[in-house]
Amino acid sequence: MYYHDSRLQHPVRVTEPDPAFARSLQQAIGGVEGEIRVCMQYFFQAWNARGPDNRYRDMLLNTATEEISHIEMLATAVALNLEVAPAHLQEEGVKDKLVGAVMGGERPRAAIEGMIHKQMLSAGLGAMPIDSDGVPFDMSHIYASGNLAADMTANVAAESTGRVLAVRLYNQAHDEGMRDMLSFLIARDTMHQNQWLAVIEDLGGFESQFPIPNSFPQASEKGDFSYKYFVTSTDGNYPAGRWSDGPSIDGKGQFEPTRVEPMGDEPVLGPARPDSGAQKEQMAPSAPDGERAPQS
Repeated sequence: MYYHDSRLQHPVRVTEPDPAFARSLQQAIGGVEGEIRVCMQYFFQAWNARGPDNRYRDMLLNTATEEISHIEMLATAVALNLEVAPAHLQEEGVKDKLVGAVMGGERPRAAIEGMIHKQMLSAGLGAMPIDSDGVPFDMSHIYASGNLAADMTANVAAESTGRVLAVRLYNQAHDEGMRDMLSFLIARDTMHQNQWLAVIEDLGGFESQFPIPNSFPQASEKGDFSYKYFVTSTDGNYPAGRWSDGPSIDGKGQFEPTRVEPMGDEPVLGPARPDSGAQKEQMAPSAPDGERAPQS
């Protein structure tokens, strides 16, 4: 059950509306690094959570609900930045401004260069569940495996790329209100990166949780290859580092550089089927008396 407060989680102010920046903000809403992605990811991880300890489920639900607030903030920012967008291309010499933008001229204030026209045509100068190119978010980047440790590592990646995007938007922004909002979102990304890593630590740390899933007995995997760094270069050289020599991160083995050699045979497939649309030279010779040739 969820409750709503009509006040924003953090103030959203726009002094100088910028329709082009509204387009950039759409990436933080509906891009693969955006808030819809993490919101839905945390919800489905929570809804799929199993185990005797409901703390992790409730923690995920709290953070997923927070992400709804971030979507609301960004949607408000998009709408405020679009308020000065002309209704058609004849207003305010927009055609000339668009040409100037394409040719690399100075960015005109309150022009619509770079604006997603869907925001005007389909949303009445508002935000949409799309990225900065107008592509709808299709939920294909929601990772909820049912494995708590795997989900936490996926969440670290999601918050890391989200923070990278927010920093890029902060650097792109010229409006102080937008920078203030993004500074808040960057801070929350910092918290959430640490939060998901803290869950792994709470579960017992890397040595307890890795390799994931820790429920599979490592005795059943081909242990000779569990910690070898495969070198695939033709001359045998490799980039040495923490990943190639020394104890493994999970504490269960030793990294070792190994020049990989083929261990299997060259694959040999059977002839093409007569009904496969292949060339007749790819098919087996016909069997006598019109019988179908055997397929290997």
